[in-house]
Amino acid sequence: MNDVVIRDVLPGADPGFDNRRLPVYEAGEIDVPFVVWGSEEVIARDTFWEEHAHPTHELLWNEHGASSATVGTRVWTITPTVGLWIPAGVRHSGWTPAGTRHRAAHFGVHAVPAIADRPVAVEVTPLLRLLLDRLDHGDLSGDERARTEGMVLDLIAPARNEILLQIPESPLLAPIVEAVLADPADTTTLAAWAARLGVSTRTITRAFRAGTGLGFSRWVATARVRHAIALLSRGEDIEDVAACVGYHSASAFGTAFRRITGTSPGRFRAG
Repeated sequence: MNDVVIRDVLPGADPGFDNRRLPVYEAGEIDVPFVVWGSEEVIARDTFWEEHAHPTHELLWNEHGASSATVGTRVWTITPTVGLWIPAGVRHSGWTPAGTRHRAAHFGVHAVPAIADRPVAVEVTPLLRLLLDRLDHGDLSGDERARTEGMVLDLIAPARNEILLQIPESPLLAPIVEAVLADPADTTTLAAWAARLGVSTRTITRAFRAGTGLGFSRWVATARVRHAIALLSRGEDIEDVAACVGYHSASAFGTAFRRITGTSPGRFRAG
């Protein structure tokens, strides 16, 4: 499980996908002439971004849809309201489903200190989006651009809720991880897994906490919510999504979703 590749192949999605290769740069290896430079793309086909690293800091978010970025054994979900700050030189891969309106902003290391020395989720507020749009599309003078860039930097801060799935490396947990990622509706209980693997429930719980910081139930709930976000981003009905990820009622699903994301499924889909 060291090389983590999580691809949310959803019902109706193109079974094929684009594979993109980008170079690996060290932080500051290229002396860029900008403070902030943005890009955007509507992703036509499911796209896997092979491991790469930028000479600049990068902020990823989506105007529409949910994608993911992987660093080592950690997988972040990226949405229109929760982005991901990746420091310059940090190797990462990504998965972006078809139909996603993908946004990125690169920050020159000469002008912008990293907000953290590791990837961190960032709250993408309406004001931050507006300012980044102004940098990308506005006809700004030098002073106007500098002021806008300064406001952007002031607004970038770690999010209160991040959608992060840590993949445990323990061989003991590999069958559980593979089963849940393949089918988030898998309802095998902790006791059933313990019997199947020939260990105690306490052994599995300890292994999950050591490898992810979460217990078995919370880890499974996070994996389910992560998959649910991909479905909700496609406009799927909330009750159907709840069933697809293993919940017997929309209310139980809503409780788990709010606990992990800080918002309800309905608000997330509307947003």
